[in-house]
Amino acid sequence: MSDQTASKNDRFSHDAGILAQALPHMQRYEGKTVVVKYGGHAMGDAALGQAFARDIALLKQSKVNPIVVHGGGPQIGRMLASMGIESKFEGGLRVTDQRTVEIVEMVLAGSINKEIVALINAEGEWAIGLCGKDGNMVFAKKAEKKYKDPTSNIERVLDLGFVGEPVEVDRTLLDLLARSEMIPVIAPVAPGRDGATYNINADTFAGAIAGSLGAKRLLFLTDVPGVLDKDGKLIPELSVSDAKQLIADGVISGGMIPKVETCLEALDQGVEGVVILSGKMPHVVLVELFTEHGAGTLIVR
Repeated sequence: MSDQTASKNDRFSHDAGILAQALPHMQRYEGKTVVVKYGGHAMGDAALGQAFARDIALLKQSKVNPIVVHGGGPQIGRMLASMGIESKFEGGLRVTDQRTVEIVEMVLAGSINKEIVALINAEGEWAIGLCGKDGNMVFAKKAEKKYKDPTSNIERVLDLGFVGEPVEVDRTLLDLLARSEMIPVIAPVAPGRDGATYNINADTFAGAIAGSLGAKRLLFLTDVPGVLDKDGKLIPELSVSDAKQLIADGVISGGMIPKVETCLEALDQGVEGVVILSGKMPHVVLVELFTEHGAGTLIVR
C-alpha cells in the first residue's frame, strides 16, 4: 500500500470516527429547541461570525430547532459616541434615556440583527430577524436594580431609564416559525404595557425565551471557556447546588456571578440544561452539542 493510499485511509477512518461519535448526539437533539445567546468576542470577528452562522445552519439541517438571541453592547457604545451622545453609567450599568433607547433599538433590531440574519442565510438557511415587539412576543417592565455603594455601604435603587426585564413571553410566533423551517434571530428589545420601549439584557432575554419554550439547551457564548475551579481549570458540569456552593465559596466571582445566576433562573423556568462556553472557539456550538466531551460548563438541575 502506498503512503498516499495509507494517508487517505487514515483520513477516512478519522472522519468516520467523528461521524460515529456525533450521530447519537445529533439524534438526541433532533426536534428539540436550542437557544443560543450570541455575543462577546465572536460577534466582532468576521471569521468566527461565519463559523457561528454555519453552526446554526447545520443545526437546522440536523433537524434541531435553533433560536439565536444576540446582544450588542460595544456596537451601541460606538454608535452613541459617533452621534456625540455620552454613555452614562450607574453602578456599572448603562442608563438608557429616551434618545438612547431609540438608538439601542436601531442598532440591535436593525444593523446587528440583519448582519446575523445575512450570515445564516448565506449558509443556505432561512433566518428571520425579530425583536420582542414582533407578534407581541415579549413584554417587559422597568427593571429595578439595587446598588450598594462600596464606600458608604448604603444600598439604593438605581433609575436606569428604559432598561427593562421580561415579564411575559408569548411563544405563538416562535412555534409558527419552527413549523415553517425558519430560524429566528431575536434582538433583546421589547415593549412595556405602559407603551414604552425597553432595552433588556441579552442573557436575561435569552433565558426568558428558552424557559417559555422548555428548551433542551440554552448556550451562552461568552469571552471565557466556562466556569473555572480554584486552580483555573474548566469545570465540565455543575448541578444547581454545586454552582451555589461555588458562589458562596468565592470560586465563582465577579462578572461570572450574574452569568451563573441567569443560568439558574433559566433552569427554574424550565430549561433542561444551560451551558457557558467561549465564543472565541470556531464551531463551538457544534462541539458542545455533538461531541461527548462538549466545550464549556453544563449546568443542570
